[in-house]
Amino acid sequence: MSYRYKIILSCLSLLLSFTSFFLSSWIIISAPNMFLLTLGVGAPEVSPWLFISNLLSLLIACLCIYKHQLKRLAYIFSLIGLLICSSVLINISPTQMQMTKAMKQGLGENYLAQIPPQVSTKMQTHPFFLVNSFRGIPLGKIRHKTEIIFATPAGVDLDMEIYQPPEVGKYPALVVIYGGAWQSGNPSANPEFNQYMAARGYTVFAIDYRHAPKYRFPAQLDDVRTALNFIRQHAAEYEADPENMVLLGRSSGAHLAMLAAYQPNTLPIRAVVSYYGPVNLTEGYNTPPRPDPINTQAVLKALLGGSPQELPQKYQTASPINYVIGSLPPTLLVYGSRDHLVEARFGRQMYERLHNSGETAILLEIPWAEHAFDAVFNGVSNQLALYYTERFLAWAFFNQ
Repeated sequence: MSYRYKIILSCLSLLLSFTSFFLSSWIIISAPNMFLLTLGVGAPEVSPWLFISNLLSLLIACLCIYKHQLKRLAYIFSLIGLLICSSVLINISPTQMQMTKAMKQGLGENYLAQIPPQVSTKMQTHPFFLVNSFRGIPLGKIRHKTEIIFATPAGVDLDMEIYQPPEVGKYPALVVIYGGAWQSGNPSANPEFNQYMAARGYTVFAIDYRHAPKYRFPAQLDDVRTALNFIRQHAAEYEADPENMVLLGRSSGAHLAMLAAYQPNTLPIRAVVSYYGPVNLTEGYNTPPRPDPINTQAVLKALLGGSPQELPQKYQTASPINYVIGSLPPTLLVYGSRDHLVEARFGRQMYERLHNSGETAILLEIPWAEHAFDAVFNGVSNQLALYYTERFLAWAFFNQ
């Protein structure tokens, strides 16, 4: 082997080690902007892939790098990468145990026994399958309808997508509200989740709403409530049970889901699921995260039209935490401890408020997860969240 070829091979091996280390480092580094946030969200979720990548990099460096100094540098990169990835993998089991405990505390020790066997047999049997990290989570066959217009407020067509089980029937209704800082997004978001749930016996309605800053709050909440009324009126047509409805939202969609479910004059809602949803907009504006990749204050101004100092009552009205004053639907809160858009402390605040008010509430916190962790459907965090979410939904739909 020529000297030149050895140098090229060594450099490529070193580059592989550095790349694996660099990607792994975003498991612990806080992203300063939205561009880098993608790495912060994705790295923990693909940590099994990154672990293997770092391991292969270490083996390749051992075999292919001839200069001692370069080999040592590659070893350092690979070993640090392995340690970082391991910090996620070794915490899966303790996190699973904590989540199991939280579910039992919120719903009762025997809550699983209250779920019908024909429902429980369709659910994931374990909170985490390593093989699913590589092959993906099996979804199942469904029926899918798109571009169903449910309202045209101010001349804006609002549509929904409907995911139905493969067989004709009458099913519980799961209404899903997408995130996007109230400014972007559409009902086609997170299709794997919607398909997964439809295959397990739910009619899933993924709904739309108008966006800020052109349309200020409460336009978004009005649109959600309009969608709920449409679903109730057309339930028979879309094979849904109008008396058996749960709301699930992500980020800004979770905020809207909680607001809609907690209104005193809302339609009957069995339960609400909040994935990393804002709950206290006043505090969110006054104490934004650090770093703050989304510019929280600018986002809230775009939604509400000003700051809390300018519009204190509007911020109060738009904060779900202020509606914990009466009998509310059971609530599942799912947050990532490393979330830098909606910090997990808000999930803890909401849980404490609900719990202290005697409401049924569960908080599931994932130590390594960032905002929108479930964008990687077969990722480590979403496998855990999905396992407990489907159990919460089954309990809510079939136990009340």
